[in-house]
Amino acid sequence: MEDGYTPTADFLVMVANDEIPLTGSDFADHNLRTLIAYTRDEDVSNRDWATMLLAQQEIDTSEIRDALVTATADEDSCVRGEALQGLADRDAGMALPILQRELEQDDCAYATFQAARIVADPSLLKGLRRWVGRGGAPWIDDEITDAIAACAGEQSQDG
Repeated sequence: MEDGYTPTADFLVMVANDEIPLTGSDFADHNLRTLIAYTRDEDVSNRDWATMLLAQQEIDTSEIRDALVTATADEDSCVRGEALQGLADRDAGMALPILQRELEQDDCAYATFQAARIVADPSLLKGLRRWVGRGGAPWIDDEITDAIAACAGEQSQDG
């Protein structure tokens, strides 16, 4: 793990560094349940990292989907965005109504725009367009543009 923004929980650092298995044994199953529990931690850095790490897993269970859906209601936009990206990767239809709601918020995270690009549904265009030029950084604005292109059925600038 690089220096910078890290979770306060050592467990999450070890998961991020691939030092802890999440599949293949009873021990790994326990670790996965611990990771899911961290998505509800008091510390926002732990919730953010746990949600991101969970979203990145190739594992797809109802327990994981439930944890991601719960995280889409978090008070922190980054946690919500990571959860949305994980849902979009698993089930675009499940993510769509939550994305529509999230794009109407006053604060959206980068991962929210990534999720919108993955879902690529025209119903997201109105919400995305209200964010044009408001990403706060060129790379976020580029992701918004790419999400709009995907939702409009166009090729992105990179495509």
